[in-house]
Amino acid sequence: MKPAGDTNEAALADEERRLRRLRLLVDLSCTVIRSHPITRTEAQQVVEHARHQALSLFPDKGDTFDLIYRPRFRRLIESRFDRE
Repeated sequence: MKPAGDTNEAALADEERRLRRLRLLVDLSCTVIRSHPITRTEAQQVVEHARHQALSLFPDKGDTFDLIYRPRFRRLIESRFDRE
C-alpha cells in the first residue's frame, strides 16, 4: 500500500498535467480561430471540439468550461467575424 503522501502527490501531478494540456488545447484553439481561414461555423465547431476534449480531461466540468472559457471564445469569434 502506498503512503497517503505519495497518493496525494500523484493525484496533484496528474491534475497539473491535465491542466497544462487543457491550457494548451485552449491556446491552440484560439490560435486556429484567430489565424486560420475558417468560417464562423467552423470556429464554433473548434470551440465545441475544445469543450469535448476538456470534458475528457475533466469529466462533469462542462459548466466550469462554459463559465471560464466560453466567454473568451465568444469574444474572440465576435472580434474576428463581426468586423468582416
